[in-house]
Amino acid sequence: MRFREMLTDRGTIIFGGKSAKNNEELIKQVEKNEEVFHTDAPGSPFVNIKGKAKKGDIKDAAIFCAAYSKDWKKNKKDVIVHRFKGEDIYKTREMKIGTFGVKKIKKIKVKKEDIQEFLKKWGK
Repeated sequence: MRFREMLTDRGTIIFGGKSAKNNEELIKQVEKNEEVFHTDAPGSPFVNIKGKAKKGDIKDAAIFCAAYSKDWKKNKKDVIVHRFKGEDIYKTREMKIGTFGVKKIKKIKVKKEDIQEFLKKWGK
């Protein structure tokens, strides 16, 4: 199954999962130093910046993650997105498909206006 893909204005590839099973596949291909994103609320794609993030890629990936989340679809308000490295992701046997634990998280508040602008540009 292919991932959602976005090519930034800087030439960086960003992948997003489409389902719980697809999120599993996406996490498998993440390198330990790559940036990964997921919303604070459940029901979000995992999003991965391939390679080293360039200036502006973090914001783009966070907006991409928020725009495809259940939190955005239900509330149409600002969305809190978690940012972490591949090396900080773990999985135990008890965790269901598409669910992961994360050790170190940085929080990013994605503004409603940025999500709306993203959806105008990238469509849905």
